[in-house]
Amino acid sequence: MSNLFTSTIQKALETDILVIGSGSAGAVAALAASKGKHKVTIAERYGFPGGTSTQMLDTFYGFFTPSDTPKKIVGGIPDSIVNALNLTGDIFLRPNTYGAGTGVNYNPERLKHVWDKLLSKSGTTIYYHSTLVAVEQIEPVIKCIFFHKGIGFFSISAKRVIDASGDADFCHWAGIAYEKAGEKEPAQSMTTTFRMCNVDLEEFSKAGGKKMLKEKMAKAVETQTYPLPRKEGSAHEMCQPKCISTVAVKVTDYDALQEDELTKAEMEGRKQAFIYEDFFRGEVPGYQNAKIIGLSHQIGVRETRRVYGNYRLSKEDFMEARQFEDQIFLCGAPIEDHRKSTSGESETYWQYVPKSGVYGVPYGTIVPKNTQKVWVVGRCFSATHDAHASCRSMAQTMSMGQAAGLAAVQSLDSDSSNTELDVQQLRTNLVDLGAILEIPQKTADITRNGWINN
Repeated sequence: MSNLFTSTIQKALETDILVIGSGSAGAVAALAASKGKHKVTIAERYGFPGGTSTQMLDTFYGFFTPSDTPKKIVGGIPDSIVNALNLTGDIFLRPNTYGAGTGVNYNPERLKHVWDKLLSKSGTTIYYHSTLVAVEQIEPVIKCIFFHKGIGFFSISAKRVIDASGDADFCHWAGIAYEKAGEKEPAQSMTTTFRMCNVDLEEFSKAGGKKMLKEKMAKAVETQTYPLPRKEGSAHEMCQPKCISTVAVKVTDYDALQEDELTKAEMEGRKQAFIYEDFFRGEVPGYQNAKIIGLSHQIGVRETRRVYGNYRLSKEDFMEARQFEDQIFLCGAPIEDHRKSTSGESETYWQYVPKSGVYGVPYGTIVPKNTQKVWVVGRCFSATHDAHASCRSMAQTMSMGQAAGLAAVQSLDSDSSNTELDVQQLRTNLVDLGAILEIPQKTADITRNGWINN
């Protein structure tokens, strides 16, 4: 905390609940918080909402468990996002082709508009192009300093804060303890996603589809015909006809929190993307006339800071498929660890939830230690490296946001701290909103694209 900016503050704003970051976790947190009587404000460093959901990906994972008898384990506000996209024909359900379960594929450009509309309709005050640069005080209210290139520095004072920044920026500037990815286990790799148009998907399918692509990628690496970073990667159909999206680029050995290293990572990601374009055009049937039409807004970062919470989700929780009395959402996603092996060959490590295939995530994972007015959601929540590699799917991060938003409202309504509030009442409020907190017994209907209470 610092008084460095006091003399240069151009505006001093106030709110009840401040959400920092409008990714899938932050946007849903704001939507949930807006259901109370309190003023909700969201500050986002980019000019659009959605974070990873709109910057680099086009598929929600985590709604369904990955099995032959999938269960739908996420509900509530996340359902409303899918339903809004379905109204304009901007989603389809993508089968379990890469092991993570059925994905909800969507048009990310339409999703930006959906987030905008839902946030605006909720009454949330939105500030885009606003980057958190300091936390000046935490009592009696929390005072955050932001930078906007048009006006310079401005402050927002809040009674409660939800850190949904991805990199735990609020917690970092406020001096809240966290573990930095890479300090113990190697940090997961980064990925620049890219999209290609004019793909003949029928020709691709007739030539062997994804199995053929996997074989050609492996051969290219083994023969060094193309300097690809990995033997496996996904290239899947998009909502837009004859277009595909990828998770193929793999950038390792850079620190996403260091300005010089993140710069090099961005450049390396773009370089790899166009190597892949050459590979697809030269080797893969159906791609002869395809070209890259877009790269992710920034390189995709899987983990940086992970805050120490009142509970830390662990691999043991995952392996035991544990259920908790205070669980606030469910997860059935496998550990999907994108890493660089000790031999130098990049690979992805997969491990599936045993037993029921579903574990619960307790409330303490979104409550930073030694705090009273703060929650943390998204990829900076409290988890070990392995557990994080499972619980970072967007359906789960939206569920974190849903719980934190309602918790912040409940905290203000009852004049209680984040640890004093009645968690069982929070669970009741979540269920009333449509959240799923107990393992469903029936198999999910994945034959239709939109749902309300599927």
